[in-house]
Amino acid sequence: MTDAYSANAPSGAEIAALEGPALLEFGTNWCGWCRAAEPLLAEALAAYPRLRHIRVEDGPGRRLGRAFGVKLWPTLIFLRDGKEVARLVRPADAAQIRQALLQIEPSA
Repeated sequence: MTDAYSANAPSGAEIAALEGPALLEFGTNWCGWCRAAEPLLAEALAAYPRLRHIRVEDGPGRRLGRAFGVKLWPTLIFLRDGKEVARLVRPADAAQIRQALLQIEPSA
């Protein structure tokens, strides 16, 4: 996983307007927990090559993270049609991520 977290976060309205399944990931590029989660995410997402994965840089003053109540990184928000279906904070293994993915996209 080589994509950095983007400081250009979508708006809440843009997230609400998303169609289909999506993964919204909050973190920072310097976060050790976020780096540790990267191989877990890569493993779990391998079966979902077309899933929209939005990596958002979070921190003080970041509205989107506050709107989703993000307190720790990484926080993974699993969305279907712009609505939160599942959430993982600091996932421990790829199996946890796969379980959440099944809730938004049962047929990978």
